Amino acid sequence: MTLMWTSWTTIAVLIMYFWTIFKVGKARTIYKVLAPSVDGPPEFLRALRVQINTVEQLIFFLPALWLCAYWYDDKVAAVGGSIWLIGRILYALGYYNEPKKRALGFVVSMMATFALLAVAAYGLLLVR
Repeated sequence: MTLMWTSWTTIAVLIMYFWTIFKVGKARTIYKVLAPSVDGPPEFLRALRVQINTVEQLIFFLPALWLCAYWYDDKVAAVGGSIWLIGRILYALGYYNEPKKRALGFVVSMMATFALLAVAAYGLLLVR
């Protein structure tokens, strides 16, 4: 069994996560927020919240992604993972500009995670 599509999706997700880390580092420089401080102007705090919330979501998303790929189908998991990735990008871009604009991306990514989990469970039920 090869899980090539899920592997590529995971790489894309991790690149997106690296982007959020980079944005925090850039905001630290621009707004002169020295580590280990996590307090600063709203622009810095928004970048930090995007990064923190993304890592919180990764904890739930990655197992759901890989369980779906293993127990159901690699391509189905990759599609769900791609939808999650699009949702997280929408979340980040919305939050960076205006915190109230983060909702659509949050909903898209959470629905994708729950769908991956449900499909993984369904795949497990098919095992005899």
